[in-house]
Amino acid sequence: MQQKLMNIELRSKTGKGVSRQLRIADMVPGVVYGKGMDPVAVSIKYRDLQDALAGEGGQNNLITLVGGGSLDQSMAIIADMQRDALRGTYRHVDLHRINMNEKLRVTVPVILKGTAAGVKEGGLLDLAHHELHVECLPGNIPDTIEIDITNLQLNHSIHIGEIPLPDGVKLLETPKTPVVSVLGRTKEEAEEDAAAAAAPAEPAA
Repeated sequence: MQQKLMNIELRSKTGKGVSRQLRIADMVPGVVYGKGMDPVAVSIKYRDLQDALAGEGGQNNLITLVGGGSLDQSMAIIADMQRDALRGTYRHVDLHRINMNEKLRVTVPVILKGTAAGVKEGGLLDLAHHELHVECLPGNIPDTIEIDITNLQLNHSIHIGEIPLPDGVKLLETPKTPVVSVLGRTKEEAEEDAAAAAAPAEPAA
């Protein structure tokens, strides 16, 4: 898990007008919340937020907050972000101040490794879950959950309980939940393919 530094500034004013002015100034309005504290309104330079999100960890990167009065040197992760529907730019960010000795729950992307044996036989790969929910200490958050599908056969699945995990990481989905499968073609589809292959080619014009 990557660790980042991010400068924050306290802000006393809130509301749509204030947020609009911050965005014009290339700042992103945000809030910091956590156990045993009242939410604190902050602002962040757009480029600093981009840097904090860079790398494979993305939204799960551990962030050391710099500035912000009593928040200085606190550890946080990005709990939520609002983005512009058209431009994709950041409009607001929620930061969760964390304790490095307390477990938390986050969502981690799934990465598939290899080519499934069943796909080589004509099957269709079906990834049911692009992300999985994990529980662990902040320092153990994996950047990704990697699943080796090389030996995945036709009409078979890999389930939650079969996925190897780093030490200290627990998946929250039920063990029998299928994550990735290779679907076989139906009898009708196979017959259609066979008929198409056997059909004589049309003469050239």
